[in-house]
Amino acid sequence: MATGRVLPKAALVRFVVAPDGVIVADVAGRLPGRGLWLVARRDIVAAPRTQGALIRAAMAAVGSKPTIPADLADRVEALLARRCTDCLGLARRAGQAKVGFDTVKAWLESGRAAVLVAARDGAANGRTKLRSLAPEAPLVELLDSAEIGAAFGRGAVVHAALARGRLADQFLIETGRLAGFRSGAGADGTTDRDVVQDQDDRDGDESRRLKGDGSS
Repeated sequence: MATGRVLPKAALVRFVVAPDGVIVADVAGRLPGRGLWLVARRDIVAAPRTQGALIRAAMAAVGSKPTIPADLADRVEALLARRCTDCLGLARRAGQAKVGFDTVKAWLESGRAAVLVAARDGAANGRTKLRSLAPEAPLVELLDSAEIGAAFGRGAVVHAALARGRLADQFLIETGRLAGFRSGAGADGTTDRDVVQDQDDRDGDESRRLKGDGSS
């Protein structure tokens, strides 16, 4: 059953069948093979119904039955979290990200900060104070303090900010996908029926049309 919906690739996660016959997440969208796309949500990726549709679509693509790791959703979450911290690390090295309450506060007051990052295991009072300085700025609360700290080559970091630019935009895209695995929020209300394959291997397209697996 075709749904006719078109979603941006930024809202999806691509999967491919590895040479050993295991379905793996390709969060960077660069692995060879016919891609299978799912909405970036834990409940969808982990659902038995979705995984059955994923297996059937993969069989149609490669001609043999693949296997799915029992912890597939956890693996996707870990890969997406790594994409987010890698983006923070790139921003740090480019001088486009800073950490620490006072430094982030100064960036917010000067208008330089475009994205505010707060550790999800940090205290709420500091986050609230910083948030009040730029209520319109996106606030990301998906990473642990240890994850943020690792991106900056430090121990635990609770507060960070990114300057405007391509890296900040990319960070928001990556954290948008991670939100579907850590916040419990759905990306767009898509159901677990939706699996889409690459069309003619046109992986450069910026969107994918979702279709149901045809099961009742």
